[in-house]
Amino acid sequence: MKEAKKKNKLYEGKAKIVYETDNEDIYIQEFKDDATAGDGAKKGKIKSKGIVNNQVSGHLFTYLESYHVPTHFIKTLSDRAMFIKKLEMIPIEVVMRNIATGSLVKRYGVEEGKELEQPILEYYLKDDAKHDPMINEDHILSFGHADAEELKQIQRLTKKINAVLKSFFYRRNMLLVDFKLEYGRYKNGKICLGDEISPDTCRFWDVETNEKLDKDRFRQDLGKVEEAYQEVLKRVLKTVN
Repeated sequence: MKEAKKKNKLYEGKAKIVYETDNEDIYIQEFKDDATAGDGAKKGKIKSKGIVNNQVSGHLFTYLESYHVPTHFIKTLSDRAMFIKKLEMIPIEVVMRNIATGSLVKRYGVEEGKELEQPILEYYLKDDAKHDPMINEDHILSFGHADAEELKQIQRLTKKINAVLKSFFYRRNMLLVDFKLEYGRYKNGKICLGDEISPDTCRFWDVETNEKLDKDRFRQDLGKVEEAYQEVLKRVLKTVN
């Protein structure tokens, strides 16, 4: 089968550009070095971030597919781009939390770094203009963003992804603190994991030191941002028994 050719830019977000191709079922997702935080209040660039996020995402999508998690990933196109399946994206950010930090601590006064008794699954409306407000299952169903069966699949997949990736990262001396996922419908209506899995969308802490190895280094002006991204890439690609 001939390789799909890039055509028009379909969408450009804060971290990625999506292009149409001459195959209506295939898009190209290209990762940028741009970085934002605080609803875009803070802006900058992280050298080679796009390359890291493309490689990390491609590797993790492939790994999840081996556990029968359907994703939009087809194959890597270049150092900062991948072929993906065309999905009808569901405008919900699905957040899974394993360890208390960030907004969870601010909202509820939970102790920073506390390992939660069980993972917490949260939903946020994907709408920058409204600052991505938290919503619940009733909102999702009532607003028509997904039906009950789709929501059940999203919950099941998210819990499975959490279990698979927690183990994956722990074997590489990283704690999967929390992460954000996005889902969409493939042409047959099947729910698939989309977007990316990277230091932009996950919080990683070193198992021994609790050193942050993710975008929080940029958000909180901790320094060594590029080094943290490169360290995650190195550990993700490391072969572990």
